[in-house]
Amino acid sequence: MDQTKELVDAVIAGLQEKKGKNIVTVDLTQIDGAICQYMIISEGSTPTQVSALSDAVWDFARKNANEKPLSIDSNQAAQWIGMDYGTVLVHIFLPEQRVFYNLEHLWADAPITRLPNLD
Repeated sequence: MDQTKELVDAVIAGLQEKKGKNIVTVDLTQIDGAICQYMIISEGSTPTQVSALSDAVWDFARKNANEKPLSIDSNQAAQWIGMDYGTVLVHIFLPEQRVFYNLEHLWADAPITRLPNLD
């Protein structure tokens, strides 16, 4: 399995471990000039869960794909956290922030995969 795909799988596993909701992967591999190969978007219901999701992504990516983020950015209220792994960007939002930024629709010509919520 290629390294980027391992990272994508590890990120998704981390999000699912902490009950991330409405997980979406956007495949940008065929988009000229894209900023990454994959974008993964998820949401948590509270700022505490958004932070826990970010921690889980960090742990799973490190353990399962031997990757650490190049950078992490967030607002102080943990309404949004972005993690840059170079080939993969991870965005974790509160639901209202996700609707506001609407990232998955910025790349309308890219294939989007919606993963079922695990309860």
